[in-house]
Amino acid sequence: MVVMILVTGATGTIGSDVVRRLVARGEKVRALTRDPGRAQVPPGVEAARGHHRDLDSVASAMTGADTAFLVGVFKPEDADSDRGMVEAARAAGVRRVVKLSAISAGDPRTGLGGIAHGHGEEAVRESGLEWVLLRPSAFASNTLSWAGPLRSGEPVPNMLGSGRQGVVDPRDVAETAVAALVGPGHAGRTYTLTGPETLSPQEQAATLGEVLGRRVELRDLTPAQTRELLVASGWSEESAQGMLRSVRFVAEGGNAVVTGDVAEVLGRPARTYREWARDHAGAFGGPRSSGEG
Repeated sequence: MVVMILVTGATGTIGSDVVRRLVARGEKVRALTRDPGRAQVPPGVEAARGHHRDLDSVASAMTGADTAFLVGVFKPEDADSDRGMVEAARAAGVRRVVKLSAISAGDPRTGLGGIAHGHGEEAVRESGLEWVLLRPSAFASNTLSWAGPLRSGEPVPNMLGSGRQGVVDPRDVAETAVAALVGPGHAGRTYTLTGPETLSPQEQAATLGEVLGRRVELRDLTPAQTRELLVASGWSEESAQGMLRSVRFVAEGGNAVVTGDVAEVLGRPARTYREWARDHAGAFGGPRSSGEG
């Protein structure tokens, strides 16, 4: 029997890759997106209008789905999104949910997002459905935010000090999500998804610089400068303060974690940050690799 898989957050970093990989497998996919007319989804994907905060639209999109990938991008106003999506899934008769959470979810030191993810995980565990939780570390793609300063010849702002993280390739996260959505043996599992090593921002900059053939310079920010930058970028004061707690957690080594969960699920080693940088060098104006697998 061909089942319907609903992907929320279907145009985001992970969701869009999950959709693409599911389609490549021949799965039947429904993508929840704010604007189906503008969403760039593969042929054959059913685009459903909606948003994780609009629970009526989520409930409608859940109708007829067997499995759901839940993405609640957290700002203060997203606090109840996961619970609402889980309740909609249960009411619609969805059998399995896979939640994209975050490393250290539930730890109050991680700020608003980590706390909200913790509540979302609780809702998933209590749902009575088959469930899988994915807790990725920092995405390698976060350094795409460095592209602008690099093109301008400016140092890259660094708010994390020398805090080390098990930086993970988003492609590994998406591939693990697909395995959890369609494969056996994952129900009731919580996977902490990391790369094969911990890296500081300085080490990431050095690696990216080697790939690009030019120096990548960092400019360390104080907490006050970080807050000012976030607010200037459109963050609310509440969100900025929450991010400062998360930044402090990382800077103090809270995310210096490496696991073998990617290798366990995928049967191969996790990709390195260097691999990601080589495959995305074109985004920084450097040499471009063809290795976009």
